Amino acid sequence: MDRTKFEIIRAKEEWQKTGAYSVRIQGMNRQYHIPLREEFDEHDFGDTNYIVGLYDGYPIATCRFYETESNKVILGRLVVLPEYRNKHIGVSVVSAAEEWIKELGYSEIMIDSRLEVIPFYEKIGFKKVDGSIIKS
Repeated sequence: MDRTKFEIIRAKEEWQKTGAYSVRIQGMNRQYHIPLREEFDEHDFGDTNYIVGLYDGYPIATCRFYETESNKVILGRLVVLPEYRNKHIGVSVVSAAEEWIKELGYSEIMIDSRLEVIPFYEKIGFKKVDGSIIKS
């Protein structure tokens, strides 16, 4: 993979957010047969923030985060399209989200993820605390 063709954006406009939705439809709905009604929820609207990884202008990875109580955010819906996995794209997307979260002044990140992906988050510094995966 030519890393010079890879970029990460903070999806602030609706047309940019559609890149995140596209990745989630391809990566979760189609690959894992997760119904759209379950993949998309009440947090996909309003003040939810999205990171989108683009390769040669094409959306290939995403994650989202939103505020919860007491200066915390929940990060989740991390998806990297299958053909781009194991290339550290997920780490780059989460790192970009963490940077944005820090700039916004949040003090703690909680992860919302499928159980089989928890080891990925542990490898990049998140820890299990009282049944949750967090980073402070």
